Amino acid sequence: MTLQRWVGVFLLFSLLAFSWGVPLIWPLDPARQDLMVLLTPPDFDWSVGVTALGTDHLGRSLLARLAAAVRLSLGLALIGVVTAAVPGVVLGVLAGWCGGWIDRGLSLLADAVFALPGLLLVLLVLAIAPGSFIALYVGIALLLWLEFFRVVRAQTRRLRQAPAVQASRLLGFGPVLLFRRHLWPELAPVVLTLAAFGAAATVMATAALGFVSVGLRPPVAELGLMMTELLPYYDEAPWALLQPVAVMALLGLSLTLLAGKDPR
Repeated sequence: MTLQRWVGVFLLFSLLAFSWGVPLIWPLDPARQDLMVLLTPPDFDWSVGVTALGTDHLGRSLLARLAAAVRLSLGLALIGVVTAAVPGVVLGVLAGWCGGWIDRGLSLLADAVFALPGLLLVLLVLAIAPGSFIALYVGIALLLWLEFFRVVRAQTRRLRQAPAVQASRLLGFGPVLLFRRHLWPELAPVVLTLAAFGAAATVMATAALGFVSVGLRPPVAELGLMMTELLPYYDEAPWALLQPVAVMALLGLSLTLLAGKDPR
């Protein structure tokens, strides 16, 4: 594994340790308000925890809110990528292997969805249930499966003509064995790369939608929403706004560094 992937793994595990360690050590409510400690600067007193990273404009602990926001972003990225990867890979292999009307029909469906801009598709789903986590998840999954389908379809069309695959077919091996022994070893690195990029795109899209106030709604702790809430107080408490910005940048960087592995 290259140095850049080691850096990505380190950053990602550090963020995971932060997001899951904070509620175990300091069981703080990220939505709890305390109007006596508005915009308190960080005191780095980890024995207290509440004001270790300061408080926001409503007196809520930024430590607790950042940890909850990282859990939400990574959780949404994980389930969104898995939900998109499974149908994307299955349909891509089916279209690339079978060809004919199956390939044309699935490609037509993908082209119809791809004709809509990505964020517009998510916004259309969110318009049905504004502020809903389920609607946001469905919209992102509908957007991500296209990349898996198009890339896997193209790779499968190439691989089915390989001499080793043709020889296995002549020997009478079934489709499950052909997929496991010939297709998946070549597709796996590509799929994992798409998954890493898809997770990074999900984190950025969730934050972008929250920043323009069309994603999740208060008092949910979400990075983009936190930036929107803290932006009016930048002159008074710049450290409060920079924290979700820095965490989002580290999340995107860690997931991007994990991607890029070439197929065999």
